[in-house]
Amino acid sequence: MHLINKTKLGVIYIVLCIVLWSLIPTVAKFTQTDLDHHQYLFYSSIVSFLSIFIVSLFGRNLKEVFTYSKKILLILFALGFLDFIFYLLLYYGYKHANGLEVLVIQYMWPIFIVFLSLVILKEDFTKKKLMSVILGFFGVSLVITKGNFASLDFSQINVLLIVMLGAFAFALFSVLSKIVKVDATNAVMIYFFSAILYSIITVSNYSSFILPSGKDWIGILINGVFINGVSYLFWIKGLQIFDASKVAPFLFITPILAAFFLILFFDEPILPIYFIGLFFVILSGLINSLKSK
Repeated sequence: MHLINKTKLGVIYIVLCIVLWSLIPTVAKFTQTDLDHHQYLFYSSIVSFLSIFIVSLFGRNLKEVFTYSKKILLILFALGFLDFIFYLLLYYGYKHANGLEVLVIQYMWPIFIVFLSLVILKEDFTKKKLMSVILGFFGVSLVITKGNFASLDFSQINVLLIVMLGAFAFALFSVLSKIVKVDATNAVMIYFFSAILYSIITVSNYSSFILPSGKDWIGILINGVFINGVSYLFWIKGLQIFDASKVAPFLFITPILAAFFLILFFDEPILPIYFIGLFFVILSGLINSLKSK
């Protein structure tokens, strides 16, 4: 009975994470910011750290941080760097390349998770997992391109390779997070604290420190508390329950949901290709969830 409850809890964590991440485009359109990507990441990291710090404080887990060895802290800061690099390179991509192309490359990270899980976590490789990921990526590509793959010319290949490196960094972060056996809340708190330190370096060298306007703070607070903050708790806790490669195909639901949220809030046109893409994503999840004989 305990195992069943734990499994259900893991499903809830992953579903909440998917919903929160799918709100990123909608929140971005509601709260356009005048900050550059270095500054936005810096302030979002501060808000995310403070929100998780409060969760850890009320959960009475904070004192455990002071018992971690230097090795564990070093590993957590290294993982925080991988997460920081993902967002930094992703924001760079959206600034310098076609948004559709960046979105397609960005969602290669669930594919990387499957293959990194095989190498690092020694999870079983099956044709079912491979087929599931291929179908999921195909479904997402249909929605993003609206079925017109000719719209992706990949002319800015250098920028897209940088985005792909960021996607690989997040996949590596997700897989290695399963190895670190510490409290999930404290781990995420340290990730965001390290991101603040890394952001200070990048803002100092490539941008400048300015105070956000009132409008900017709306986007920073929503992004920092929910989309980047609490969602990471759900993500790490979900990974502690399920195999990383088993979770990966379901993440393709995220951009599909994002498209529907944009339709709902901004009256964007509904195209039949969206439902075809959704079919492939659902098929991907069903194939991945089928039990092997």
